[in-house]
Amino acid sequence: MVVYKCFNCSKVVSEDYVRRRVRCPYCGSKIIYKPRVVNSKVKAE
Repeated sequence: MVVYKCFNCSKVVSEDYVRRRVRCPYCGSKIIYKPRVVNSKVKAE
């Protein structure tokens, strides 16, 4: 599952909606992005 967020209002936009339109359904902004996940590194002991 891919999560998209609106750059203007920071609300989550569903993947199905992004496939049809490139506008936020809440505020109408055209800038939608996928937030990056920060990975943490663990040292093996």
